[in-house]
Amino acid sequence: MTKIVHPLAGALAILTIAAFWLSAAFSELFGSQAMVTSVKTAIPWGFLLLVPALAAAGGFGFALARERRGAALIASKMKRMRIIAANGILILIPSALFLASKATAGEFDGAFYAVQALELVAGATNLALLGLNMRDGLKLTGRLRRRHMSQTQS
Repeated sequence: MTKIVHPLAGALAILTIAAFWLSAAFSELFGSQAMVTSVKTAIPWGFLLLVPALAAAGGFGFALARERRGAALIASKMKRMRIIAANGILILIPSALFLASKATAGEFDGAFYAVQALELVAGATNLALLGLNMRDGLKLTGRLRRRHMSQTQS
């Protein structure tokens, strides 16, 4: 079960964060203030899906790590997960709650846009780190082959 839940939870987390990021970016660039408000007030509700998905991916990943070889890849994944978690807890969740509050109040001021920019950068960072973890997980399972030096020097 661990081998099934871990990749599914990880994929769900990546897709959820991507949906948050794309919704925020597109609503800001192309939407009305009403659309921005809708997106900003919906994102915190998405935490009900995202937080358990990340917890499941991390917990089951930790359990899988005890059974696997590939210590360097596992260490990299664990280091990234610490950064992803810190980024989420310290930047993304507070930013989303702040932005939802400001949007609901109709306060689209400098503070709103500064935090929005921070949230987009932090979200993109988490997407990139989760993508790297997915790549390393595929390498660990043999679903993605490692490049040999002769292939990369062409």
